[in-house]
Amino acid sequence: MFNLKIEKYLSYTVITSVIFLLIYNILNYDPLFGYDAEAHHSYIDYIAMYLPNSFDLPTVDSTREFFNPPLPYLFPAFIQVVCRNLASAENLLETCRPIYGIYTQIFQSFLYVCTVYMYLKIIRTIRNKIQLLDLSVLLVFCILTVNYKTFSMIRGEPYIIFLNSILIYRFLLLCKSSFNYKVKDILIFGSLIGGLALSRQWAFLLFPAYFLLVFFIKSSDVRIKYTKFLAFSFIIGFIISSWFYFGLFFEYGSFTAFNKSPSAFSFSNQPLSFYIPYGSEVTYVFTKPIRPYFSNMFLPILYSDLWGDYWGYFSFTSRSLDTGRNQLLIGDYLARVNIVSLFPTFIMVMGFVTGLKMLKKPMNNISYFYTYITLTILITLFGYMWFQIKYPTFPTGDGNKATYLIQLFHLLGILSINYLDNIKNINAKKFIIFIIVLLMTFIHNFPAMMSHF
Repeated sequence: MFNLKIEKYLSYTVITSVIFLLIYNILNYDPLFGYDAEAHHSYIDYIAMYLPNSFDLPTVDSTREFFNPPLPYLFPAFIQVVCRNLASAENLLETCRPIYGIYTQIFQSFLYVCTVYMYLKIIRTIRNKIQLLDLSVLLVFCILTVNYKTFSMIRGEPYIIFLNSILIYRFLLLCKSSFNYKVKDILIFGSLIGGLALSRQWAFLLFPAYFLLVFFIKSSDVRIKYTKFLAFSFIIGFIISSWFYFGLFFEYGSFTAFNKSPSAFSFSNQPLSFYIPYGSEVTYVFTKPIRPYFSNMFLPILYSDLWGDYWGYFSFTSRSLDTGRNQLLIGDYLARVNIVSLFPTFIMVMGFVTGLKMLKKPMNNISYFYTYITLTILITLFGYMWFQIKYPTFPTGDGNKATYLIQLFHLLGILSINYLDNIKNINAKKFIIFIIVLLMTFIHNFPAMMSHF
């Protein structure tokens, strides 16, 4: 095993590195370079225009992101209001956009740090140990390049990750108490559900597994108790968030209004290469993992965007090649990133396999928690695939971004820690080797987590 002093030193080094990354990206990355950034900023500006006298949501004529829930836009809109009341400029809109962009990045960076803290608490609670700081937890969650890309942009996914980290922590406490709950637990759980529903629609993929878990609970008394808890909690979540979705329904005729028309569901909506990558372009995953290579291939694009920057919105810019740095070399570097990231990907896959195996084992309090995580990963993956098939984006497949699926990778992280803990219990030397390789991968991939605009 690692010497405790060495592990503590390395843990603090990782934490310091993460804080450096967050600060660096705040100073070097403009959220206006993010996915659909202009539309997201238009959403913010529209809300801010009516504050503080009234709260109005944008229409389809105001921004193509009109269908998104408002929670992620409230903080930047508030900063916009403060800015326009303090600044003296001819164009307050243009003056205040960079200001609320920076303040939102700072706020979302705080959310990210709090999220990592919640994961440390979750794992400590599972292990029943006093120690909070843990190198394996820090490495598994902080090694994901998509984190720094997502939390540098103004969008809803950072709120999903933050609120869900609190939600699953509360759920873990509920599992450990054999689903004995108080009114306070219902209020907290329901409020978090409502907050998630008001963050972005991807959050709805987190909810079904809570109900499916009922079928895994063997005790009828516990099952009834848990069902009551869910009913009360989701009623509160419905009360908090339903107004927005009813607004979409009354305005656009659908609770799931979107800025594109859906296709009738058919696997033929996507070509065979979307499902099963083939051809010479597949080799570019480990040679030039940036667009336009392996266009509309689901797994190669998702993998390259998880560990690198396939679309060129963060670590390099594919839209303004003359303003970015190291453009000619970035493809070669990201190729190495994809190669060395095979190891943390292997750990995530093995963690998921371990989670699947636990579905067949006799249930206990902690395994209920892991069952929920495993089921949610499956539902999220299938839900995301359904979206890709219903709303195909030809010829590039630019609706396929790791940021949209970031909740899945964080849930895989929890199962990955469980897998590493099993390794640690069986073979301590093998565990140390795994941690060293993860640490080396984190160091190698460090530049991919930094904006090079």
